[in-house]
Amino acid sequence: MTARRSPLEWPVLRQLTGTDRTARGEAARSPKTEQRFHPRIDGAKVVGSICPYCAVGCGQRVFVRDEKVVQIEGDPDSPISRGRLCPKGAASLQLTTGSAREYQVKYRRPHGTDWEDLPLDTAMDMIADRVIKSRRQFWEHEVDGKIVRRTMGIASLGGATLDNEENYLMKKLYTALGAIQIENQARI
Repeated sequence: MTARRSPLEWPVLRQLTGTDRTARGEAARSPKTEQRFHPRIDGAKVVGSICPYCAVGCGQRVFVRDEKVVQIEGDPDSPISRGRLCPKGAASLQLTTGSAREYQVKYRRPHGTDWEDLPLDTAMDMIADRVIKSRRQFWEHEVDGKIVRRTMGIASLGGATLDNEENYLMKKLYTALGAIQIENQARI
């Protein structure tokens, strides 16, 4: 049986009676949190990083022990996020340690039912071959007497984890290929 805490130990009362009115510091801490959190990060090296989920660029502190990421939290020194992370950013530890993370290229053949592992070089060659084939097959030099020099066989929809610089490079790449259907859905 656990011992009962006095009402003064309750986080809401600490918030109301203490100096931490926003409950982002001492009022939000508890002995239970301290016991669960600190052993995980004690002795870990702290590496500064940026959240990969959107173009906001929230700062993160990544705790690494024995070459493994053990915790990710908001960086209070970041002028952008001031230590806060959205739910996606707060869950980004799963990007590195989640059991569903794949470390091998997966490929499912047309009409296939199972995924197979492919070497990265093979997968990259397959992608390059398909881009070249699509560009040649759907290339339009002229439409209704107007020179257009485009392909309608290639399109791009960027993801929310791309930053502005990556989107700029994607736009340049697809424009050079002659694609005109280039969009990005980066939003929070």
